[in-house]
Amino acid sequence: MDIVAAIALDLVAIFVLAYAVYFPRHRRRDLAIAFVGINVGVVAVSMVLGSTTIGAGLGLGLFGVLSIIRLRSSEIDQSEIAYYFAALAIGLVCGLSTTFSWLSVGLVTLIVAVLAVVDSPAMLRRSREQSMVLDRAYTDERAATAAVEQLLGCPVHGITIRCVDLVSDTTTVDVRFAQPREPRGVMAR
Repeated sequence: MDIVAAIALDLVAIFVLAYAVYFPRHRRRDLAIAFVGINVGVVAVSMVLGSTTIGAGLGLGLFGVLSIIRLRSSEIDQSEIAYYFAALAIGLVCGLSTTFSWLSVGLVTLIVAVLAVVDSPAMLRRSREQSMVLDRAYTDERAATAAVEQLLGCPVHGITIRCVDLVSDTTTVDVRFAQPREPRGVMAR
């Protein structure tokens, strides 16, 4: 791929991914900036690697090394990790392409399109995750589940007890549930 075309494809794709797909849904400016910054850095490094005899093997190693950044950064959601990896992948695809290729264009488009679809608010729109601190120490998961179902007013799909504090009589849980359907004819506030 012509170097200017590769850089242009990369910049268009990463700006669409970060500012048209990710930011309107998650509203985290810091991560949108990080996605673009990591992507542009990966493109630059992979273009240098692609122009040497070292080649793609080192580029994939770079992908692995850069993915470790997530382990050292502040906690982010699993869906946001997908954006990090997409930014890395787009950078590597564009940076390691040495001739114009519709395959590269297709792969970059595929990465952005798949994230746009699977992270859409329409996908699994009622599915929720929440951390809760219960005002009682539950050592039994079934009892904790029943308490959470009563608080939420809906069935719980899964619960993970994170901490039981017998001294302060609290339980910290992560809960996965489906938001109840609103009755037909009732408008959301």
